[in-house]
Amino acid sequence: MTTTIIFDAFGTLLEIKNRRSPYLKILREGRRQGRRPQADDSYQLMTQSLGLQEAADYFGIELSPELLQHAERSLEEELANISAFPDALEAVALLQGAGLRLGVCSNLAQPYGSSIRHLFPDLDAYGFSFEIGFVKPEPMIYQATCALLGVQPNCGLGGQDRVVMIGDSQRCDRDGPRAVGIMGFHLQGSGHQGITNLVDFAHSVLAETTSI
Repeated sequence: MTTTIIFDAFGTLLEIKNRRSPYLKILREGRRQGRRPQADDSYQLMTQSLGLQEAADYFGIELSPELLQHAERSLEEELANISAFPDALEAVALLQGAGLRLGVCSNLAQPYGSSIRHLFPDLDAYGFSFEIGFVKPEPMIYQATCALLGVQPNCGLGGQDRVVMIGDSQRCDRDGPRAVGIMGFHLQGSGHQGITNLVDFAHSVLAETTSI
């Protein structure tokens, strides 16, 4: 039986220290132009490969050169302020050193994928919503990520692969994965009970792996 780990990205492996929300700026411009916000705006942004201009075109929003330049500058500043959590770097190194396959499963817009690949360049799979076309907690995004990793999750039952996922959302990183046979865990903030850092999580996974 093999053990494979899937991580959430933002809030788990990485953080944005100074949010600029460039896509929100475009949607606000659309509202100023009379476009009514739709409930699935964020869904559309995260399930298609849309840059800033492509997003504006998709939603029928006209951007002046000045506004587009401002949004692009905001995006560049936001991407420049993405950093990996120290415990994430240590945990990934521990798990990779033990020979485990690692992947990431994340809801995000297209420009942010490059930051994850840059900061964690050696993962075995990158399950990004804008590439897969589904968002967490939809089952297909977990299943597609597992396919990229070459595993079939079934909570380790019946000789199947043991796939574990962790992230900072109970709904998306614990409950959603469990619905498709992945052992989902919630990464809680410091001061809470349960799993509060990825290094402890990594040691726990390795201890369970060696005992199987």
